[in-house]
Amino acid sequence: MPRDDSHLPHALQGLRLPMIGSPLFIISVPKLVIAQCKAGIVGAFPALNAREAEGEHPLLDTWLTEIREELDRHNQENPDHPAAPYAVNQIVHRSNGRLERDLEICAKHEVPIWITSLGARVEVNEAAHSCGGIVLHDIINNTFARKAIEKGADGLVAVAAGAGGHAGQQSPFALVREIREWFDGPLALSGSIATGEALLAARAAGADLGYTGSPFIATDEANADADYKKMIVEGGAEDIVYSSLFTGVWGNYLKDSVRKAGMDPDNLPTADASSMNFGQDREKPKAWKTIWGSGQGIGAVKSVGPASAIVDRMAEEYLAAGRKLAAEFS
Repeated sequence: MPRDDSHLPHALQGLRLPMIGSPLFIISVPKLVIAQCKAGIVGAFPALNAREAEGEHPLLDTWLTEIREELDRHNQENPDHPAAPYAVNQIVHRSNGRLERDLEICAKHEVPIWITSLGARVEVNEAAHSCGGIVLHDIINNTFARKAIEKGADGLVAVAAGAGGHAGQQSPFALVREIREWFDGPLALSGSIATGEALLAARAAGADLGYTGSPFIATDEANADADYKKMIVEGGAEDIVYSSLFTGVWGNYLKDSVRKAGMDPDNLPTADASSMNFGQDREKPKAWKTIWGSGQGIGAVKSVGPASAIVDRMAEEYLAAGRKLAAEFS
């Protein structure tokens, strides 16, 4: 029986796998986004990844043109297997001085899916809606979820314990359940969604989609250092540390990258939200340049390869797990 996704916005319907490739800071570039979309899942990147030198044409505009043209070409050549839509992540924090400009560029390109982080703002949602886009706002608890919907977001990304990068501390089952008590709109779940079985569990818990990031770091298309990819392949849940030191927001990072920067991952100081800075002028200690984010699900990643292989593996696992459980209820 085909998956019934008729209750979702058009941009989230008809995906090969109900999954969004989460926007990865520095790592997600057009090459990775295009590969994810061609493989049948939503590909995404942070707008702030597109950084041009002073006086140059906005790189975000160039990237969006490249993505749109390549996906259009793919769809014309593969009418029976069209690419999934793409998403752009906007950091809404007050330190992002590029936000207004980036909103205008995304509206011009009619970006179909907007993912917002670190603040829910009405004007951002209005910008997305002005060009026919939908907004998914990422949250770490039920309180923030309510605020996001009240301010006009169309859906939510529940960032639960175990997610890579900035992450919450709540169990995914608890977080999804609380949200579903009052919200029946689009809901994606983030937090170690690295296997098809985990994706099926997310769906069973009440989420519409999985939100997967860390496995895509160890791909050919990812803009990641070879050592970073190697740590992902060789690591597991015990190799992750949860810290607020590096951005002022609590998140998950690879312990070995912290050690290589000369720090003890088991004895890190904390930082508060006042230290957050996503502006062009932000300064970080040089030693932090190679502090690498990762979720707890990386034990499922066994090698570096094409992004499509991640989707293929998870699709096979998802189908097998679904059939196995379905047999219990037949």
